[in-house]
Amino acid sequence: MVLVLAGGKAHAQSPAASGPRQLATASVQTTKPNLNEHSLLLYNTHTGERLSIVYRRGDEYLPGALAKLDYFLRDHVNNDVRHFDPRLYDILSDLAASVGHPGGEIDIVCGYRSPATNASLREHTTGVAKNSLHIQAEAIDLRMPGVDSLTLRRAALALHRGGVGYYPHSDFIHVDTGRVRQWCFNCSAALAAGQ
Repeated sequence: MVLVLAGGKAHAQSPAASGPRQLATASVQTTKPNLNEHSLLLYNTHTGERLSIVYRRGDEYLPGALAKLDYFLRDHVNNDVRHFDPRLYDILSDLAASVGHPGGEIDIVCGYRSPATNASLREHTTGVAKNSLHIQAEAIDLRMPGVDSLTLRRAALALHRGGVGYYPHSDFIHVDTGRVRQWCFNCSAALAAGQ
């Protein structure tokens, strides 16, 4: 079952009926977008869920939308939910626009991670920080279909809003609301320097 949210309403659809990456036509808004509305189109690579949602109008974050985003970005291992820093959603929206895909779909590789999930990942993989900002719901790992992850990394660095990690062998980037910094996992010296 895939959860599709559009216009504040949830629509359930079978993955077999919709294909792996298609939205149900009935759930897509066809009205002209309000320029003061800030929206995201997300796909969760672990749960197969999609979310199309307006999360902010003008300067006001929408509490109901934030709650839906928190659930969408839950720890996929144990379904724990944590409230995310909404500035992350602005980073995602601005990142998509900066690579020429405003409103484009963003694949979520990792949102919230509980301390237990983070510890388990550290035991079984490399490149997982002990005090990851994923545990604080202040970080998201992502990729965008049709956009090279190096291009995404460069665009995220140009935003100068938080940390940016690059994982070229896994084809994703990390963005967070922590201090401005960068890292590159298993990269050449030139890539590690942000070039």
